[in-house]
Amino acid sequence: MFLTLFKLLGAVCLAVVALVGCQTIRNSGNTPLPAPSPETLRIATYNVHYIILGRETGAWSVGDWERRKTPLDLAFKEVGADVIGFQEMESFGRGSGGRVNLTLDWLLENNPDYAAAAVGDPDVFPSTQPILYRKDRLTLLDQGWFFFSDTPDVIYSRTFNGSFPAFTSWAQFQDQRSGEVFRVINLHTDYASRSNRVQSIELVAERITPWMDAGETLFVIGDFNARLGDAVVDLLANKGLDFAPVQGATVHFNRGLNLFGAIDHIATSGNAQLMGEPIVLRKKFAGEWPTDHYPVIADYLLGPRP
Repeated sequence: MFLTLFKLLGAVCLAVVALVGCQTIRNSGNTPLPAPSPETLRIATYNVHYIILGRETGAWSVGDWERRKTPLDLAFKEVGADVIGFQEMESFGRGSGGRVNLTLDWLLENNPDYAAAAVGDPDVFPSTQPILYRKDRLTLLDQGWFFFSDTPDVIYSRTFNGSFPAFTSWAQFQDQRSGEVFRVINLHTDYASRSNRVQSIELVAERITPWMDAGETLFVIGDFNARLGDAVVDLLANKGLDFAPVQGATVHFNRGLNLFGAIDHIATSGNAQLMGEPIVLRKKFAGEWPTDHYPVIADYLLGPRP
């Protein structure tokens, strides 16, 4: 009896290992990132995970940040985006008041060609979802935010079910080459609560309606915590946003473990035409994983279609 049970447990373990292996292979792939064209606009989204200021060692600690900050900068440089929206770019600890952002400071220090939009005094502007952009390509026109809450215009208000605050940041730009104006909406939904995700995306749909009705070009990007075909994503797809067909995993659990399809997305409306396939940059940098997500990149041609 015990031998039979042992064999059964062994078979189950082997089946689980095989399933995980198949899922990892199916959701992997290393498509090379093409050089950006001067005719297109490169858009990217990247969840870079928060830093715990009060933790000296261990996962996501200040010590861990010292390990991964150079790889993150190398990833940023390889992406080479004209606009990149970040999620979880936060250094939090008691008494920090949101005024410490090690990741943002590091990337700006090491990439002087970029500036940060969707940032400001943390008393009045949440700055943990910045949108970095090339200063020689784009002009910042406006920026703002709203929280996934019954009181969306109250800063740091808790989500619909009372959990930790989550929000959308946005910025409006003008392309200095084409003169085209567009808006980037950068979101991060609650990973733990489906009801929060649904209500959050319903709020996004409500807030972008006036911009869509005005014929603006929009890029809705970020960590949706939902895959293509999920009702959460379909709320925006049914509204007329066109989602780039991102294939395979965009989150890897900080181990290169690609278990399920993309949850980080780039969607558009208006005068933006996707050129080529979106790319998920699945690789280590300097032998390390910079964070637990991969950057997602897509190139677009701005302007009315001929």
